[in-house]
Amino acid sequence: MNGLCYWDIPSTNVTKSCAFYAKLFGWKMAQYGKDYATFQAKSGLDGGIHKVKKPGQGVMVFVEVKNIPATLAKAARLGAKVLKPRTKLDNNWGYWGLFRDPGGCTSVGLWSRR
Repeated sequence: MNGLCYWDIPSTNVTKSCAFYAKLFGWKMAQYGKDYATFQAKSGLDGGIHKVKKPGQGVMVFVEVKNIPATLAKAARLGAKVLKPRTKLDNNWGYWGLFRDPGGCTSVGLWSRR
């Protein structure tokens, strides 16, 4: 627990990015509309590609935790800004939350099965 469990690549065109990474690395893609896709890497950590309106947002990592609300509360006490409370994901994929660290530049996602 508390290890990296997932990562997201931002893209202004998810379909093009899926084709690119599938050809470049041989990743298996599953697209969910125009705004999101997941990929399975041949080894290492799987992840997703999410739609952004403009370039500039960096890759986002997700850390697996037991309790998202408690972790977000602790992050806030330590100076982080909570950007997304515990939110249910579609397809029974669990839950996620999001905070920006006190440095103001890095957003980190949290994930939990429950």
